[in-house]
Amino acid sequence: MKQTPAILTACVWTLVSVSALAQQKDVEAIKAVIARETSSFMNVDRKNWSDMWLKAPYCYWSYSDSTGTSYVEGWDAMNRTFDEYFRTQKPSKATITNEWQEIRVYGNGAYVRFVQKVKDDIDRDETSQMRVLEKTKEGKWKVVCVGAIAKYPKE
Repeated sequence: MKQTPAILTACVWTLVSVSALAQQKDVEAIKAVIARETSSFMNVDRKNWSDMWLKAPYCYWSYSDSTGTSYVEGWDAMNRTFDEYFRTQKPSKATITNEWQEIRVYGNGAYVRFVQKVKDDIDRDETSQMRVLEKTKEGKWKVVCVGAIAKYPKE
């Protein structure tokens, strides 16, 4: 009977390790979805961009910079809003990096905050970004909310 606490402790540690591994896999999958969603948008790849989104009426996209603030609510409105962009824009040759600040997984939901830096031959752009993702029944993470605010260099 003295071995019972040792066996119980080993079982608890095993469960904790499995849970930590699953959490790490989710974090890596979430980062990959965000990177692919951004890359697809910048490279004018509508199919891959669309594949990263959960097609829900509560999807939300917002962006704010010195020219103003824009937002779109619902997948159907987003699809229509970006129709012209995907028809007329040229793919970007920019380098995109994300500095991850916070990634929180809550069951089948996740909250992510990061700073995104976009650099090309002409310009640099830095935005503070936020994403909310949901995990589908098939186990795939999908974006449901994007928020981005441009950061301006200090003069």
